[in-house]
Amino acid sequence: MNEKKVSSPSLSYRSAGVDIDAGNRLVDQIRPAAARTTRPEVLAGLGGFASLFELPIHRYQNPILVASTDGVGTKLKLAIQLGVYDTIGTDLVAMCVNDIIVQGAEPLFFLDYYATGKLNIDEASQVIHGISHGCTLAGAALVGGETAEMPGIYQGNDYDLAGFCVGIVEKNALIDGSEVQLGDNLIGIASSGPHANGYSLIRKIIEQGNWSLDTSFDNQTLGSVLITPTRIYVKPLLELFSKVQVHAVAHITGGGLLENLPRVLPIQLSAEINISKWVIPSIFRWLQQQGNLSKEELYRTFNCGIGMVVCVSEAETEKTLACLEGAGETAWVIGKIIEHQAEMPRITLC
Repeated sequence: MNEKKVSSPSLSYRSAGVDIDAGNRLVDQIRPAAARTTRPEVLAGLGGFASLFELPIHRYQNPILVASTDGVGTKLKLAIQLGVYDTIGTDLVAMCVNDIIVQGAEPLFFLDYYATGKLNIDEASQVIHGISHGCTLAGAALVGGETAEMPGIYQGNDYDLAGFCVGIVEKNALIDGSEVQLGDNLIGIASSGPHANGYSLIRKIIEQGNWSLDTSFDNQTLGSVLITPTRIYVKPLLELFSKVQVHAVAHITGGGLLENLPRVLPIQLSAEINISKWVIPSIFRWLQQQGNLSKEELYRTFNCGIGMVVCVSEAETEKTLACLEGAGETAWVIGKIIEHQAEMPRITLC
């Protein structure tokens, strides 16, 4: 069969919506940001096929690697709406390194994945500078990542983020909740706001009430309060671990106190939380009122002002509070470990 030749323009990757040169320019722009996070163990810079990191095993007898991956959820939509791109990168790091530190592990290195329909170098650079800032706060090296242009998958200014972090801990220093005992105290460490959780509900509340992000709120705007980046607890907690025998740590992310605290408790124990022991930031009260949220919904969706919970013995409580406050954290004794009874909730709010 004779095929009819069709005259068509010469195509390129750029004409299909992917600009390789823009990706290369972005890498050049972010090299200094990555270099600021470097550690002695980093063996190769950005641009290779893979990242190289020498494990500091000389400091360990039985090292355990601890890994975590996460994103920032629909807080991204808020960041895009506000045109704020740097703080969301810090959120990304926080969601990963805060999950690693609860095991007692020191974060070693971090990689990111940035995907968009059309690469905007300035916006992407701000995101990655935020990631670099988060890595600096956590003491982790930004060793690499991936930037992907995917026209047809992402539309307009939409983009997505994912992060991956690896940490290390001595096997006999691993914190897994097995040491939690009846009568232990629970110490809550203040959050910086909703962190990166519950934003689908937050956005629904804003949409339903037709609220403007420019609305004045606590001497700021509603948007600036909601875009505040997640607090990174790595360095204060590493310092605490060196001074106090910590029995368990819970990162209060999506699911709030009600869902996250049980993850670190032995099956025979429960926790009683006194919600009058800390100051619940006004943003959570506003969300509860505007969304007509039940108490359970509020505490099951949001951190309500508590970003981390540390479990220690009663004898170590005052030392723990002093150490955290000395590291710049705000902390309160918010509850106690109690015996679990059949058919009772794992977490009791009182």
